[in-house]
Amino acid sequence: MELYNYIKSLHLIFVITWFAGLFYIVRLFVYQAEAFQKTEPEKTILLNQYKIMSYRLWYIIAWPSAVLASFFAFWMIFFTPIGNAWLSMTWMHVKLAFVLVLYLYHWKCHQLFKQLQNDTCNHSSNFFRLWNEVATIILFAVVFLVILKNAINWVYGVVDIVLFSILIMLGFKFYKKIREKK
Repeated sequence: MELYNYIKSLHLIFVITWFAGLFYIVRLFVYQAEAFQKTEPEKTILLNQYKIMSYRLWYIIAWPSAVLASFFAFWMIFFTPIGNAWLSMTWMHVKLAFVLVLYLYHWKCHQLFKQLQNDTCNHSSNFFRLWNEVATIILFAVVFLVILKNAINWVYGVVDIVLFSILIMLGFKFYKKIREKK
């Protein structure tokens, strides 16, 4: 049991750093998209700095955290009695579905990262601001599933996540109007 608690702690630490990396990388994408709109020499200076920051964040924090969070998750699930028991529970299946969505999100962020590293920006800063909220929604879903361990009412949870997403979108539109007035 003591080993399990160490594994669980390490898993949680790397999940936190993974999300931190995902949240911050997309924030850097916002800044990079905005830097493309600047004039020279400010544009080149900013883009070069953001590329360095993004590269270090992505390869030193985000990717290693994703790999280590996954490693400790697999260890917990497949090599401990508690994890094996959880695998038979519905809430864990729903949680793993959200984790799959998180991996897909991470992969899409990687594609966006590579585009921006190659000085290609196909999206606006507003797109990236909204894109950043996807990780927030996944985080909320996973945390509530893990804490409540109840997938029977996951439909209500999904409705709550949709409502939360609508609130985020309304907040985004409000923030956009404030920014446009400045």
